[in-house]
Amino acid sequence: MKLRRTALAIFAHPDDIEYFGAGTLLLLKAAGFETHYFNLSTGSCGSVEMNAEETRHVRLQEGQNAASILGATFHPPICDDLEIFYTIENLRKVAGVIREVKPSIVLTHGPQDYMEDHTNTCRLASTAAFTHGMPNFVTDPPSEGTYPEDVFVYHSVPHGLCDQLRIPITMGSFADTRTVIDTQREALAAHASQKNWLDHSQGVDSYLHVLDELALKVGSLSGRFDKAEGWRRHLHLGFSSQDEDPLLEILGEHYFVNPAYLA
Repeated sequence: MKLRRTALAIFAHPDDIEYFGAGTLLLLKAAGFETHYFNLSTGSCGSVEMNAEETRHVRLQEGQNAASILGATFHPPICDDLEIFYTIENLRKVAGVIREVKPSIVLTHGPQDYMEDHTNTCRLASTAAFTHGMPNFVTDPPSEGTYPEDVFVYHSVPHGLCDQLRIPITMGSFADTRTVIDTQREALAAHASQKNWLDHSQGVDSYLHVLDELALKVGSLSGRFDKAEGWRRHLHLGFSSQDEDPLLEILGEHYFVNPAYLA
């Protein structure tokens, strides 16, 4: 399998990558990939202490710090919280980043999740990746051209490990994050403004503890790893010429395909 050694994480809010995809991003970086970090939202509503303008400023700096800890290139957000809509304007902006980065692997939210910012980010990321070989689709900013290589899209587990109707999600594969969880935790800790916000809005005792619990739970569901991230692979049609799972080849023993998925 011939791949561009570039991976792009596209998630909704500052700290979503750290919760749901940073472990796999770190594993890809260790395998020699150039990695990129893109939150669509500024995180403007994520505070009960700061106004929206101050919150945007603080969370932008936190996101940049987290990306630096992960060793990933930071891409600025394109809209505010609760304004991630599936519009042509937003699609052109996300596709603009896709054309700039030219990733072969895109990590993003799943199509079912507890809030629309997440599900709309999934839709935008998937469609933007789909346009990677379409020169007649105009991006924002305009791109110099398309790229012919295959693109593989992976969807993370939803918050709560179930869809918005409480139905549990079956994971298609698992990435072993035991060796990178400390760096993942450090990157999450860079989002210090979220401690009080999550305590207040969601009754979260410790946002770092939530990451630990999630990694342990997904690891347990894998039946193989102590700590893990879960993924479902997007159908390859229109994205790649072959139905392949590049994470399996790249991550090797740190990756496990769930034999019960789609069985």
